[in-house]
Amino acid sequence: MNKLFDKLMRQRDAWFFTGLWLWIAIGYTQEEPSGNWPLFFRTMAVLGIVFVPVVGFACFRERLNQVLTGRQYFVCWLLFFGVLVPLITYFCSKAEFENPPSWLFVACATCIIPLELLLLVNTYYRRKIVKAKWVQGFGLEKAILISIVIISVALSAMAASSIDDPLYNRNGNLLIAFRFLPSKIIEHFGIFASLTIQFLVMYLAGYLFFLINSRFLVSKVLKQYGLIVYLLSMLTIVAILYPVVAQLLTSLPIKKLMGPIFPSNPFVMENAVAAIAIILLSLPVLLSQQWTKQNNQIISLEKEKAQAELDLLKQQINPHFLFNTLNNLYALSLQQSHKTPDSILQLSELMRYVIYKGKEEKVKLSDELKYIEDFMELQQMRLRKPLQLLFEKEIENEQQEIAPLLLIVFVENAFKHGIEPAEESAFLHMHLKATEKKLFFSCVNSFEKENEKERGIGLSNLQKRLELLYPGRHLLKAGIKNHTFKAELQIDLS
Repeated sequence: MNKLFDKLMRQRDAWFFTGLWLWIAIGYTQEEPSGNWPLFFRTMAVLGIVFVPVVGFACFRERLNQVLTGRQYFVCWLLFFGVLVPLITYFCSKAEFENPPSWLFVACATCIIPLELLLLVNTYYRRKIVKAKWVQGFGLEKAILISIVIISVALSAMAASSIDDPLYNRNGNLLIAFRFLPSKIIEHFGIFASLTIQFLVMYLAGYLFFLINSRFLVSKVLKQYGLIVYLLSMLTIVAILYPVVAQLLTSLPIKKLMGPIFPSNPFVMENAVAAIAIILLSLPVLLSQQWTKQNNQIISLEKEKAQAELDLLKQQINPHFLFNTLNNLYALSLQQSHKTPDSILQLSELMRYVIYKGKEEKVKLSDELKYIEDFMELQQMRLRKPLQLLFEKEIENEQQEIAPLLLIVFVENAFKHGIEPAEESAFLHMHLKATEKKLFFSCVNSFEKENEKERGIGLSNLQKRLELLYPGRHLLKAGIKNHTFKAELQIDLS
């Protein structure tokens, strides 16, 4: 079920356009006096001329974002929604369809474009605006409070607009009509302000019970003492407060203008029922909010744990690299090679990269490649046997950023388990292809049979880092066949 939900959410845009398709067909079919399934399916089929391309575009939106650059995707999007959809709508509206009529295609386009813009705005909101501190602190209680203010002002404006209209103001009672007349509001501004305050008091009375439920009953009583104590506490609080609140509401002057809105007797049971209803109706919402808060805390703790584990894995890289390189320098010193000073200098540069760049979240691809090439040069200083080295690169942008010290693991593995112990000539073939959206790296090297079962921390460390850095956005494959080790890595950089 969770997998199905995740799949639907990945294709949510296509799902929403399908829903719009259904609603338009339903809206047209409901005009029939009785249910007409053939008409519904015929309407769906004909409207598919417009909706099938739109749903298809929505399905492949994520893929297009990965393959195309930002500018290319914008041009593609503009051609589709700015040219193709209007053209399809135009030709369909000119066609002589009997059922559904041609004007329905115009209605489709009129709904498709705003929905697409709404989805784009939502994507921007999720990526940008939600990071703002004022949005993060905008909780349910504040949202309800603002809604109360808006409703109070709106009702007062409609009431002021209805004054002096015999249809709504007669026999000493005022009915609120759905109308907004600025001139009437200005003329009766005193009544408008008075009604706004009174409506605020009325709704804040209900908000008081919601606030008690949120801050005390759910968060403390229900959480610590269970359902029975929660219900008994609720009844006790309502018994204490509802007569007092009801007396306040019955004393409001609004009843002279609109008639007796509340019972004159503050002790009548319907006042208590209203207070209990507010508390019970808000209970599922508050429980859902509490669950979301706890879930966010769990996710936050998991992220902190993952970051701590990632830091630990990064710390393991330094000694792993250092041990390998010191072994090389030790061998050179035994040979009293003239390459030893240059090797030590090169090692210091490599260690500087590991220590300083390795701590960063992202590094430039050009820096990572230079590190790999310097590492291979250092390794080749001590090789006695010839090495067939090939490194092919197809890079769109060398300023593209990736996590540091990922690709070097394959090179280290190749030298340690394949090239250094080789009795004959060895080979190392690498291929790197990088776009703004994708990175592909393959490493093929000779491999000695006797070392087939030897395992270091390099590849297992790499797999763990990839799971933390690019969860669900990477593919790592490695295997041995005919004295050849082959590893491939794909990373989604979008």
